[in-house]
Amino acid sequence: MLGIKRLGLLAALVVVGLAPAAAAQAAAQPSTQDTQYLQAVHQVNLFEITAGNLAQQKGQNQQVKDLGKMFVTDHTQLDQTVQSTAQQLNVQLPAEPTADQQQVLDELNNLSGAEFDKAWVTAELAGHVQAIQATQTEISQGSEQSVVQLAQDALPVLQAHYDALVALAQTLGVPVPQASASGTPSPGGTTSPGGTESPAPGGTETEEPAPGTTETPVPSQS
Repeated sequence: MLGIKRLGLLAALVVVGLAPAAAAQAAAQPSTQDTQYLQAVHQVNLFEITAGNLAQQKGQNQQVKDLGKMFVTDHTQLDQTVQSTAQQLNVQLPAEPTADQQQVLDELNNLSGAEFDKAWVTAELAGHVQAIQATQTEISQGSEQSVVQLAQDALPVLQAHYDALVALAQTLGVPVPQASASGTPSPGGTTSPGGTESPAPGGTETEEPAPGTTETPVPSQS
């Protein structure tokens, strides 16, 4: 009889011991916003690392090569944090860039010289505009503190990249996305090489002028 009571007590302790662990696991599940941001920014990093390597290999302008090298370093570091955070939150990350990002990489890979430089800067401007917008959205709407903190840390890096790209674009005569009153880029400023639309990390597409034009988009109304 005593043995049965002991077993009952042990079973109760096991259940009590499991309950906090189960609750912690449930609490660790990030929101859809947090999950999608981690996945999107990971794909941005995969794209930027590959594009940065292409810039170093194929760029004619030394500034293109230098920016490409910086992008590889910064996005590699950023992605280490993304992967670590995703692992802690049990978020499955994509293994490769999006189909649209891969198309841009393929098109860049087929270009060379000054043509490559301009197309690369155009694609990078578009990519960084979208990455900044997605990061600002995570900062304002994210609920998991570790992901929000990641976005807060990433934003100044992305903004510094964008500012450097703007300066280079002006040198090369590449159209630049128009900045809003707050100084952050507005949506839909540029296109990927070949005139394809580059959807934002959240999956929505923005209408953009064709490469090589001097059209400046109207800032979005907020």
